[in-house]
Amino acid sequence: MSDSDDYITTLFSKNLMKYLNFYDLLLQKVNIKNKKYFMSEKKVSIKSNIETTIETGMFASRWLMAPIYIILCLSLALITFKVLQHFIVSLPFMVEMNLKEVLLFVLKIVDMALIGNLVLMIIFAGYENFVSRIDVARRSPDKPSWMGHVDFTDLKLKLVASIVAISGINLLEAFMSIGYVDDLGVSIVSDREIRWMIIVHVVFIFSGVLLALMDYLASLTNNKK
Repeated sequence: MSDSDDYITTLFSKNLMKYLNFYDLLLQKVNIKNKKYFMSEKKVSIKSNIETTIETGMFASRWLMAPIYIILCLSLALITFKVLQHFIVSLPFMVEMNLKEVLLFVLKIVDMALIGNLVLMIIFAGYENFVSRIDVARRSPDKPSWMGHVDFTDLKLKLVASIVAISGINLLEAFMSIGYVDDLGVSIVSDREIRWMIIVHVVFIFSGVLLALMDYLASLTNNKK
């Protein structure tokens, strides 16, 4: 083999080594990038799993409200029991009642009915808005017409309206009780109690009007947008 052949062979070997070193270096860089990519993907995956777990727990926390609505159902049964008890106790004296006493008896029943309707509305609307849909009611032909159409804003307005109506019934009942005395000869309703009932009733009316006005202004703002 001549010197020129040795030179060519040596030059080829050096170039080959350079290319091999360059290729190894390139592979190392690619492996480092892939490692960083997989590490970042792993971090993103861990973060996503933690976030999903937290959000799942937060979403499931709405079921903590379910026992409260169950207690409200029991309170509705208690209201029904007290109305029946009041009716049974008053039954022997109904023949001897005058017109004013009959009206007071009816007002008491109406008052309890309004409270029961208020509790029932809070149970249905609150459960459907904040916990879960009542699928059984959607398949039932006896479903109330308002059920499923009462959002949080409507619930607030109906709640205030019911409170105003209940306060008005109690105030009317107090006015009709003027002149009645108990066994000790003391008036059943004093002037001070009636005065405070009027003040509370006016406050309820003012609060309802203010709430309705705020909702009206909010609806106008949303329509402009």
